[in-house]
Amino acid sequence: MSKVSAAITGVAGYVPDYVLTNKELESMVDTNDEWIVSRTGIKERRILKGEGQGTSVMGIEAVKLLLEKTNTDPSEIELIICATVTPDTRIVDTANLIAKATGCDNSFTYDINAACSGFLFALTTGAKFVESGTHKKVIIVGADKMSSIINYEDRATCIIFGDGAGAVLLEPTEEAVGFQDAYLKSDASGADNLFIKAGGSAYPITVDQVMAREQYVVQIGRPVFKAAVSNMSDAVKRVISRNNMTVDDVNWLVPHQANRRIIETVAKMSDYPMERVMMNIEKYGNTTAGTIPLCLFDYENQLKKGDNVILTAFGGGYTWGAIYLKWAY
Repeated sequence: MSKVSAAITGVAGYVPDYVLTNKELESMVDTNDEWIVSRTGIKERRILKGEGQGTSVMGIEAVKLLLEKTNTDPSEIELIICATVTPDTRIVDTANLIAKATGCDNSFTYDINAACSGFLFALTTGAKFVESGTHKKVIIVGADKMSSIINYEDRATCIIFGDGAGAVLLEPTEEAVGFQDAYLKSDASGADNLFIKAGGSAYPITVDQVMAREQYVVQIGRPVFKAAVSNMSDAVKRVISRNNMTVDDVNWLVPHQANRRIIETVAKMSDYPMERVMMNIEKYGNTTAGTIPLCLFDYENQLKKGDNVILTAFGGGYTWGAIYLKWAY
């Protein structure tokens, strides 16, 4: 009997209509277009506007498109995992809200929080459900409304992050395609370099903390940059090596869209050519768990069945890793 693998059989994405340009940011903080582009590669990012509009709004739109593109009956979906650091609420998981709104009533659902590595962690988990034989159709969503946790008076963070969502459908296959390998890691020694202080059980929100803006993301750039490039490139090289490949065998590298300099440095440290690196950071900024599926969505028409694809990410906490896929369609 052939080995069952989990294959991505469809991908979709969604970004809000509102475009926050570098020009508009110039009126909010001490910055300018040249400074932002030269340091991050970002020209604009999308922002979800409106009262009561949470991350699920974007996830719902991505999943609706995914179901339509793949001609999938929502009742056939058995599991939805949503990678996010910006759930709509603390109690009802965002994946549950997405399932309800898209008619996926036969699925069980949960969220994963692994910061910018969340999509990798969720995709690996979903693949294991498929490979075990217990689930036939699984949706993995990466979505974040980063504008909800960004201080727009902090130049170090407000220029970087945007809102967006992507989703993929996983199904079993006995062909030599699909999920092949994953190398995932975490290390809390980086917890003081990329974090939100207030809002969890250790530091519940108080008026004083809100006044001090401790409910927003804090990023210490230099150590985060160093850890991101070293760990992402190491993960990429490990996955290539242990699958008996060389960089020439890899058709596409799909890095988390954190910063253009990070992407270029990871490619250089991995000896990987930039012309085969997926990148759309200039349009969307860093959408956290949404960046990798949004890249796959944007580049979908350039992917071919059998392509060797490596996904890699690094996130706060720290979390990082790489996944090796053979594209299935």
